[in-house]
Amino acid sequence: MEYYYPDAVITTAGHVDHGKTTLVHALSGVWVARYSEEIKRAMTVKLGYITIGIYECPSMEGFRFISDGLLQNGKCPNGDEPVLRRRVSILDVPGHEVLISTMISGISYVDAALLVIDASMPVPQPQTEEHFTALTIMGLKKLIVVQNKLDLVTKEQALENYRQIRRFLKGTWAEDAPVIPVSSLHKVNVDAVASLINEMVPPKDVSTGDFRMLVLRSFNVNRPGTPPDKLVGGVLGGTVIRGSVRVGEEVEIRPGLKLGNKYEPLVTKVVSIAIGDERIEEARPGGLVGIGTELDPALTKADALVGSVVGKPGTLPPVWSDVSLEFHSIERAVDKSTGEVSFKPKDVVMVHIGSAAIMGIVKSFRNGTLDVTLRRAVCAEEGSKAVITKQISNRWRIVGYGVLKGGTTVLE
Repeated sequence: MEYYYPDAVITTAGHVDHGKTTLVHALSGVWVARYSEEIKRAMTVKLGYITIGIYECPSMEGFRFISDGLLQNGKCPNGDEPVLRRRVSILDVPGHEVLISTMISGISYVDAALLVIDASMPVPQPQTEEHFTALTIMGLKKLIVVQNKLDLVTKEQALENYRQIRRFLKGTWAEDAPVIPVSSLHKVNVDAVASLINEMVPPKDVSTGDFRMLVLRSFNVNRPGTPPDKLVGGVLGGTVIRGSVRVGEEVEIRPGLKLGNKYEPLVTKVVSIAIGDERIEEARPGGLVGIGTELDPALTKADALVGSVVGKPGTLPPVWSDVSLEFHSIERAVDKSTGEVSFKPKDVVMVHIGSAAIMGIVKSFRNGTLDVTLRRAVCAEEGSKAVITKQISNRWRIVGYGVLKGGTTVLE
């Protein structure tokens, strides 16, 4: 059977416990919360990702497209043979406010979002608003609102919740976004979500140019007690934003290892590429992939290389230890008495660039320029957009974004 490479990346978004992971399960048939801490806390802690197939059921009434989780013994619900049309990758992000950094790092280069809203709760909840702000800053243009948990409310409550959703989106880039009522738990109307994904999210163009990948996860896949001759190298998980790489090619990883006050990039060979359980020969834009390397697995364990950038040797942008950002505030963060966001020297902020979320200390803020010393270096091109969060009333909140216009480099 022909293998369909994933042609788009879609992220979930929304408040904690509104059913994002349950929706992904309904679409895919797989629970992406695989970590003991996530199961224990009943919430997503790490970024989860999975690839799903979108199938056409030619004679099915209503919505003709479904996904893996809606197949019944390999068949369409009406008994049709499903026709695989495409694959897309879905990124399941955490909703809790203390995990906002993880969420932002996951949406750097996605093509669309599923904003999941609990029909039994007022709109917007804090992380619903926070996630929507992050999607706005990142310049996303495709949004599907999933009004979840319809099984818990009356018709009147659902309609009032719908009106609140419309008021929340009014006047924004997502004002006309479709709102789909579903029960993810019972897989009711989830076919409408799959059909809209197919309709609204076009396949990503296969880009040319230098290979570039953002690392969202990194792993040591060796089990304890594995004999030395059976050990395999570290694995990098993430998304390719341009170009391509093939098994056997050499790649460079930045920032790399910190040696004193300098950084040394890591250079390794790609030994395998996988999407889910499928082994492939080439990684390109459109999906979430795992790349096996010859790296010492101690370097990749426990997400140690999250935030790194991967490319062909000699093609990656500089590594910065201090950044100078052209700062743009968002309205809700502005101090009404001064008309601007307040930063003082030594304020602690989080700077989110690409898939990196890095603690920083404010050096100065004047004439719209925010200078920040980073706790660890970041690999980024000038002109990159950075989301800025800081603590307001003991909560981490998005206060604006910055455009990288310079700073101190530790690796050119």
